[in-house]
Amino acid sequence: MLDRIKLGLNHLLPKKALTELAGWGAGKRGGWLTKAVIDLFVWFYKVDMKEAQKPDTASYRTFNDFFVRPLRDDARPLETDPNLLVLPADGAISQLGHIEDDRIFQAKGHTYTLEALLAGNATMVEMFRGGEFVTVYLAPRDYHRVHMPCNGILREMIYVPGDLYSVNPLTAQNIPNLFARNERVICLFDTEFGPMAQILVGATIVGSIETAWAGTITPPREGVIKRWSWPGADEEGSVVLLKGQEMGRFKLGSTVINLFAPDKVMLAESLTPETVTRLGQTLAIAHQKTSAEEVLHHP
Repeated sequence: MLDRIKLGLNHLLPKKALTELAGWGAGKRGGWLTKAVIDLFVWFYKVDMKEAQKPDTASYRTFNDFFVRPLRDDARPLETDPNLLVLPADGAISQLGHIEDDRIFQAKGHTYTLEALLAGNATMVEMFRGGEFVTVYLAPRDYHRVHMPCNGILREMIYVPGDLYSVNPLTAQNIPNLFARNERVICLFDTEFGPMAQILVGATIVGSIETAWAGTITPPREGVIKRWSWPGADEEGSVVLLKGQEMGRFKLGSTVINLFAPDKVMLAESLTPETVTRLGQTLAIAHQKTSAEEVLHHP
């Protein structure tokens, strides 16, 4: 019964208005009130503040400052083997595996297409058809910065407007095409492991999605698809990010989806649905590696 109520609220509540209100409030400096809200959040969600660079909740001027808090430098050791890709975020595996032609598994009884997820971008669809995918869910208690699984050269970013349904195991199991319906930011990289997409999916109360190279992507929410492109690594204006480097962040929890081309990587056998993930641990093993020269000089 409780699950039915939660799902009903997901359909009925004014999600955009709630999200904008939460984003506005989370950016306000409220002094003792801000600290009280943070303390309540830490207690309710059992946030481990010992991992944070600033464990004292009084040191955060706004709730957003607390929510995107950086971790201690030694909190997430990075797997340095060049043949291994690493997990991009703290959270839990929602689903992972092979992309069956162009269909991605969401939950029992639910799949969605690459075409829908990638907003009809036919070139990208063909890149990842028959490849591999990993979906990581970030709960409210998790660290909310997203990092690079490997070295990458940013080539394209697409903002896709959409719904703002909650993204959690309950909604994934019950709302068809959830990740292809919600607002999202699609980032396409050239890597030594072939093309890789890292997709930041919005949700209810996610006040903002940001990237390291462009700052805040949403809001504003103007209801139109936006697209940006960047040159190769040896050209002026290129964006090159290293393995483990921060690439984006959520202001409140959501989901990260990674897409890999066919026959390029083998997902780590230790990862299964509901596996707890920690940034820097092994995500995948190189199956076929592209030379650095090819990556740097991709047109």
